[in-house]
Amino acid sequence: MSPRVAITARSIFPLHGVGGLERHLYELVCHLARAGVQVHVTTRPPTRTNPRDVPAFASGRIDWSFVPYRTFPFAGRRGTTVIDRSTAYLVFGLRAGARAAALANAGSVDVVYGHGASVLGYALLKRRGRVSCPLIFNPHGLEEFGGAGQSLAKWLAYAPLRAAVRACARAADRVIATDNAQIPSLCRHLHVPAERVRLVRNAVDLDACNPAGEVTLGSTLRSTLSLPREGVVLVSAGRLEQNKGFHILAGSLALLLTNASLPEWRWVLVGDGPFRSRLERTIRELKLSDRVRLPGFVPTEELHGWYRAADLFVHPTLYEGSSIVTLEAMARELPVVATRAGGLPDKVLPGTNGWLVEPGDVDALAGAVSEALRAGPRLAEMGRASRRLVEEQFSWTSAVGALISAIREVENRL
Repeated sequence: MSPRVAITARSIFPLHGVGGLERHLYELVCHLARAGVQVHVTTRPPTRTNPRDVPAFASGRIDWSFVPYRTFPFAGRRGTTVIDRSTAYLVFGLRAGARAAALANAGSVDVVYGHGASVLGYALLKRRGRVSCPLIFNPHGLEEFGGAGQSLAKWLAYAPLRAAVRACARAADRVIATDNAQIPSLCRHLHVPAERVRLVRNAVDLDACNPAGEVTLGSTLRSTLSLPREGVVLVSAGRLEQNKGFHILAGSLALLLTNASLPEWRWVLVGDGPFRSRLERTIRELKLSDRVRLPGFVPTEELHGWYRAADLFVHPTLYEGSSIVTLEAMARELPVVATRAGGLPDKVLPGTNGWLVEPGDVDALAGAVSEALRAGPRLAEMGRASRRLVEEQFSWTSAVGALISAIREVENRL
């Protein structure tokens, strides 16, 4: 008999945002349903579209509950500030977790799968013996536990969220790591033994790639950059926040301006966020304006077009979870320059499909980009290696199989 799984999450595409986590949850729900799993999603009310208007959700195997998400005064936009994540998000987690508990106690689900602190209410009830369904917990990025460049003030402000995430992990029968590289820090921060951790990699939908349409759009976008045929296009993508390290990359690229031996290049940074104005100022001060394009937030199709327009993906993040955007770029045969943060070392193999440097190291990042710019035809070869790696390790077939295996494992413990 197929398992019935309650999933709790703060956001999911296309009901809410279009970030990496939101897209991951969308594809996860769709692929679980295709595998025969009955899924009940508890999230906040839709802000962009309704589930009934999303064709991929019309399988009959996906049900929904909506729990209010009320931002506290001065907390900023939902889910985008430290204050919000340590206040309103936790209240939402209590409510969403309580909804999952009601489903479990009614016999409507067999397993609860919580994403981040959205499952807090269920975890607390489980610790008190008030629910019996097993809990699988995916903490995702662990940004609240610190990273390169995080200030003491930010670390202190995250204290309530850290406590909530640890409470969820303590109550969980299994804790999910999305990358091998994440497991040691996950065990250290969450105080869970390694035997309770299971690897379920994040994935990208290879079947959803539309090579013909994407390549055509990519060619059109590339033509807007006023770049000679032998020029190199660097693409980055992400929310414009300080911890993404885009200002570090700007500083690294400025070091390359006087190197006449390098091919001409352009950097396209796709995304928007609170750090945009400061980043634009940095780009002007470093005299990079004629080399940089910031298209802002773009539809998913255009983002994929920029991947196709590019020769190299650069992800200079100071802190990272798993990085869906890196997998998306790799699936489109791009080599990668990235930092040795989060799960990126599982995806970027130096000498095979890219380069890794320490987060925040301007000189090392400049050196890696310079080497990539000189790589010539080898870039395409490394890009093909990126695609092979995604096919072998980051497909939804393997990810769903690993998750269902973890579900069966905890079911059998009852």
